[in-house]
Amino acid sequence: MNKGTPTLDIEGVHKAFGSYVAVENVDLKIWPGEFIALIGHSGCGKSTLLNMISGLEKPSEGHIRLKGRSVEGPGPDRAMVFQNYSLLPWLSVFQNVLEAVKAAQPELGAAERKARVEEFLSVVGLMPHKDKKPSELSGGMKQRVAIARAFAIHPSVLLLDEPFGALDAITKSNLHEELLKMWSLENTDGTQKNVVMVTHDIDEAIYLADRIVVMSNGPRARIHEIIEVPLARPRSKAELIEDPTYLKIKSHLLSLLSVVLAHPA
Repeated sequence: MNKGTPTLDIEGVHKAFGSYVAVENVDLKIWPGEFIALIGHSGCGKSTLLNMISGLEKPSEGHIRLKGRSVEGPGPDRAMVFQNYSLLPWLSVFQNVLEAVKAAQPELGAAERKARVEEFLSVVGLMPHKDKKPSELSGGMKQRVAIARAFAIHPSVLLLDEPFGALDAITKSNLHEELLKMWSLENTDGTQKNVVMVTHDIDEAIYLADRIVVMSNGPRARIHEIIEVPLARPRSKAELIEDPTYLKIKSHLLSLLSVVLAHPA
């Protein structure tokens, strides 16, 4: 896939923690508007790679460029959503999102900030709960707030570190739809936002992503294979489970993860 200049250009990236080499020789170009899933066994460097894209960690070697500029630290052009929600417990749902918008987009007026918060809370169905504190919310509702907050700051790249891993199947499925709805909403202005998501869930990766990056086992993890997902959008889970392309990709991923990567040479 080539859509001009890559949004993210990861070149020759190597990350070591002391004598432990987490990842090495990682090269990946992510094109405007792409949804990328990173998948692999625990300890394969998925979250390490995500942390380097976010700027929370720096590569030991190599370069990560966002729209041509070297990533030197965290910035408002990237938003990260973790499995543990990371909400401020003393603030309401509305305030959690609003404070993030204020920090990321100080140039917006009060009315614009309020409208942006309401827009994304409405997408995830949380306007009726906007005055509640995180302690009053279910796990699924907390993650809705976290995702709405991330999109509301208008990042170029949304980074998701297994955001749905602790949720039940029904809640996870609903959040998949809401995530895609917000991503689509953000892409309607022609800016082509990117999503990079770490997951262990094969079905989730195929349903959401345009490409799936399969990492080899760590230490010294590398990109083992990149799999294109040529399934038209919007996608229907009910239809995909019988789609030959979907089944072929799933079978290939299962083979990689259960045989090739489970027993490295």
